[in-house]
Amino acid sequence: MIKIRLSRGGTKKRPVYKVVIADSRRARDGRFIEKVGFFNPLLPKDKKERVGLEAERIKYWLGQGAQPTTRVARILGENGIIAMPANGSNPSKAIPKKERKKEGDEAAPAAAPKAEAAPAAEAPKEEAPKAEAAPAAEAPKEEAK
Repeated sequence: MIKIRLSRGGTKKRPVYKVVIADSRRARDGRFIEKVGFFNPLLPKDKKERVGLEAERIKYWLGQGAQPTTRVARILGENGIIAMPANGSNPSKAIPKKERKKEGDEAAPAAAPKAEAAPAAEAPKEEAPKAEAAPAAEAPKEEAK
């Protein structure tokens, strides 16, 4: 399978990536078919030099069945070459493991008070529609005059 993916270059702690067309079985930084762009994550997002893409070649390879990786799909979406992909749901992976455990401990006790508060919260909801119904009833009377 042909992939459009990033190939890492640069020095230690200063990455620069090439956007390449490669066979998915090859190593990340190994042999590739064609270089179609670059990506420098160290530059600010508003700089032109952060991303450089050959749009025509990328569209050609997409037409040939090449699949972009998730990161490359986002880069292509931001540059208008393909539709912006939907955001993935990855909520717990973004939180450091130690903090995940803390949140898990806090979530269990916090859930109990919410359950108790729910019946109290339902009572005002019932009153609110009545309050909305009364002005709606008065409004047609005023329009009828």
